[in-house]
Amino acid sequence: MRTLSRIGIVGSLLTGLSLPGVAHATPGGPGVTGKVIARSTVGGYDYIVREVTIPPGQATGWHFHDGTLYAYVKQGTLSHFDSTCGSDGVYPRGAFLREPSGADRVHIGQNLGASDVVLEILYVLPHDAPFSRDAPNPGCDFE
Repeated sequence: MRTLSRIGIVGSLLTGLSLPGVAHATPGGPGVTGKVIARSTVGGYDYIVREVTIPPGQATGWHFHDGTLYAYVKQGTLSHFDSTCGSDGVYPRGAFLREPSGADRVHIGQNLGASDVVLEILYVLPHDAPFSRDAPNPGCDFE
């Protein structure tokens, strides 16, 4: 019986680890997903490559990061807004963007197009930091 319990627990853990994660932010749109491609820790920092998909009409939700992110737009066009509610960039396929760290850098990424936005992202985070931290809407008339 102990063996069956262990198999069940290990199976549940493996199933959970193999499912794509949701890109956490407040409030993330339905269908926004993230999949870790590679991960390494060096000198107290986690270097994580992740693919994030944002369906048409959806957004990441308002958030910030504890470390710097470097992103490549693999597909679609990402509309990016900062906490002043102003656009701080529109990034078409093939574009690169950098998101600096800090709670004073709250932002949201939106897909205003008709097809998925797919981002390849390198996260450079303090060891064990989350991908992002939720933030309230800073008073903008959009989510």
